[in-house]
Amino acid sequence: MLSHYISKLLRRSYSRAISNYRGFASTNVETDSTERDPALFFFNKEIQECLQTLTTLDYNKIFRTRKDGHKQEVPQFKFLTDEQLKEARKVAECRAKEYLQMPPVVKQRLELSEPLYEDPALQDHDNVKYIFTDITYGLKDKQRSIVVREPDGTLRHASWKERDRMIQTFFPKPGRELQKPKMFESEYLKDLLNRNEYEFILDRACTQFEPDDPDYQAITQEVYEHINAKSDFDVLRSTRHFGPMVFHLVWTINIDNLLYEMIETNRIKDAALLIRLYHMIHPTTKSAVEQCEHTDDVDFVMHYVRLESLKKDKIQKLLRSYKELQQERKIVAEGIKEAHGISSKTDKT
Repeated sequence: MLSHYISKLLRRSYSRAISNYRGFASTNVETDSTERDPALFFFNKEIQECLQTLTTLDYNKIFRTRKDGHKQEVPQFKFLTDEQLKEARKVAECRAKEYLQMPPVVKQRLELSEPLYEDPALQDHDNVKYIFTDITYGLKDKQRSIVVREPDGTLRHASWKERDRMIQTFFPKPGRELQKPKMFESEYLKDLLNRNEYEFILDRACTQFEPDDPDYQAITQEVYEHINAKSDFDVLRSTRHFGPMVFHLVWTINIDNLLYEMIETNRIKDAALLIRLYHMIHPTTKSAVEQCEHTDDVDFVMHYVRLESLKKDKIQKLLRSYKELQQERKIVAEGIKEAHGISSKTDKT
């Protein structure tokens, strides 16, 4: 009975410390841009829709064969009616969206350093630390109280690394190791990045770490920055990691390379959507405050490039080439219609 009461008291103390930290974080959202919580933006419905649209649905890529150790299923061929085919496509779309479920982007966690109790009578009683873990069935990991008794008699909340180790010991998660895998060390990570193993690194990081873990955020950001430097965006397109990467580039005001790649690959609608996403997250920037008078996607992109882009000349030149190419295609299309006896007047009627 007493142990149950103590466990409940510690859990309440831990929850209070967490809520105090969250309260501190939320008060800084409006006052200091560097302290903004990305989760408040990332989980916004409009921003989620933008990220999902930019990710795109390439079924060949989503359902491709993966070398992940799982046994491959034998393909099945069926004769379907039009209705059955329509239903099968809906099922495939739902499965694809499940595969593209994005890992959350949240603020980095802070250590809970406030001691719970100091007992001088226990000083030098032992020369090792004791860790006490609440293993009550059904609790979420964040709710589980874990405390440490130091050799000097201080009772404190466990650090995040101590918590992760204890939770993995008592409630192991498949694929997660007690120690950080060597592949995430600088030497091995650089080798994987140079071999363009971006999705493998990010999938493994999602398995090994929690989203608010400093190691997870450092690793994912290093991958995103490497992709941005090499403009290898298409490697992550149509994967669950494309949205968080786009969000990171927008959050850090570093979208020029991605914008250039979108225009170069004739994704002008995606380029315009990227800038609208940029305005949602940074509503006080020049291009957001000074409204664009044109509704055309090319002019809208040009508006941002003229006011904010660090690669203004390069992107403007590409946009002019894009407009010229579109004009030439329009002339060719009209010529083909005339050759077939279809005039623009008959199209309008």
